[in-house]
Order: sequence, then structure tokens, then C-alpha cells
Amino acid sequence: MLTTFNALLPVILVIASGHVIARTGLIGPDQWRGIERLAYYLLFPAVLFQIIAKLDFATLPTAALSATLVCAILTLSVLVLAFRPVLQRVWGIPGYRFTSIFQGTVRWNAFVALAIADSLLGEQGVAIIAVGMAVMIPLLNVLSILVLSRYAHAEPPTLAKTLKDLGTNPFILSIAAGLAVNAAGLPIPGPLDDTLTIIGSAALPVGIMCVGAGLDLASLRRPGPALTSGTFIRLLVMPLVGAFYASVFGITGPALTAVIISLAVPAASNSYLMAKLMGGDAKLMAEILTLQTLVAVGTIPLMVYFLGGG
Repeated sequence: MLTTFNALLPVILVIASGHVIARTGLIGPDQWRGIERLAYYLLFPAVLFQIIAKLDFATLPTAALSATLVCAILTLSVLVLAFRPVLQRVWGIPGYRFTSIFQGTVRWNAFVALAIADSLLGEQGVAIIAVGMAVMIPLLNVLSILVLSRYAHAEPPTLAKTLKDLGTNPFILSIAAGLAVNAAGLPIPGPLDDTLTIIGSAALPVGIMCVGAGLDLASLRRPGPALTSGTFIRLLVMPLVGAFYASVFGITGPALTAVIISLAVPAASNSYLMAKLMGGDAKLMAEILTLQTLVAVGTIPLMVYFLGGG
């Protein structure tokens, strides 16, 4: 467990540095939004394209890995949806607040997962997480849109709008392009490969600094059932479900560690934007993201140690 924590510590410190820089005003809110867009539209897509294009899928348990992640996500989605009437009846949590609990449970922060996998497992870990992203990102976007459309007070998006959102997602586009190049057996020209390496080298530090900049510690006044359930189902239950399916599909070694990392990291920061745009509870979503990030400092090493062979 000490090895995992030591690998996680640099990630924590970079997140903390982003938070300090944001709170001191050295970089303003508008500038942070620009940095986030840079990471989202260029830096991480460059990493994903390069990794997927050059990846030897035969060396990874791609099918078993995909099945494990999909089954874990769908299982937790069903369980949380089944729990919704209890949340409303016992604690008075309405539908629009429930959508933040749902997003907080099923979505994941790929920036943090990639950083931890790189620190703990190296290039192989990043490659495994990239394969997981190819499976999880489209599925999680569709599930989140459907739940927000059903339970938030927003106009449901049309099928065309949903397909457009998925088809213009830079992560999905870069993964698809990488898969096309990989399948065609095309090499990446040397100068382009070097360019992608330079661009991609900024992705992980910039991405996780943005996570720190988005933390709102002042929002954590008195945690209620909505906040705590949205936090701990994700950080404790999701990795357990993932470990179960990993055993079913025979996932072991670094792939198992990467699965647990993927399912133990906090939810995606763009969950807040989706909640705000589609009528969910954006304030609760921000609180969940903040508390998850703080608590994950302790839970990720535990989950990787006990479930991921760390």
C-alpha cells in the first residue's frame, strides 16, 4: 500500500498546487477555463491518439477489460437507479439532485486515472487506461444524458443532438482516429510522433492541476445524505463491483490494477458542466467532486492494495 501511496502522492501535490494557484489568483477563472479547454481539446486527445495508434492490442486483455468495465458501470447504474425511490422517500432528495448522485457514482476522472496509472504502472498502465477510455467515455456520456433527461427539469435532447455530442467529443474522435491508424497498420511519421510526444507531455500535469483549481473546499459545510452517498458509493462500492467482474473475466496483474484505479478515482469534472446545462443540481455536483477528491487520497491506495494487487 505504501508503494501505491507514494505513486499517488505526486498526483496529490500537483492537484494541491492547482488549487493554491487558483485561490491566490495567480491564474484567474477565465484563464483556467481556457487551460481546461486546451487540455480537453488538444493535450489529452494527442496522448490518446498516439497511444492507441501505436498500441499492440494483442498484448492486452482488451475484450476482458472492456467487459469488466462495462459490466461494473451498468451494474452500479442499475443499483443507483433502484435506490432512487429510497433517497426520495427517506431523505427527500428530488430527481434533479439525484442526477448529481448518479453522475458522481458512475463517471470517472480520466485525467486523474491516467496520472496515477502512469506513476504506478508506467507506459503500460497508461495504455490500459486508454483502452478503458475507448469503452467508458461513450457509455458514460449516454447514461448521464439519459438520466438527466429523465429526472432533471430539462428538455430531453434529441437523438440527433445526442449523436452529435458523442460524435464531436474530442476524446472519442482521437480514440477513433488512433484505432483507424492502428487497424491500417500505418506508422506515425517521426516528426509527427515527436510533436505528439511534446504536446502530450503537458497533458497529465495540466489536466490534474485543473482538477485542483476546480475544488471548492468552502462548499463542504455540513455533508448530508445526497453528498455522502454520491461520494462513497463511487469510491468504495464501484471498485468492489469492478473487482468482482475482473475475477469473473480473468483480469489479473497490471490490468487489474488499472481497472481498480479507473473505478476508484473521483468523478469527471465535466459532470458539473453537464449538470448545469441540463437542469441538474450543479451545486451538489461541485460538492460531490470536491469531497470525492479529498476522500480519494485515502481510499485509492486502500482499493488498489486490497483489490488491485498493489
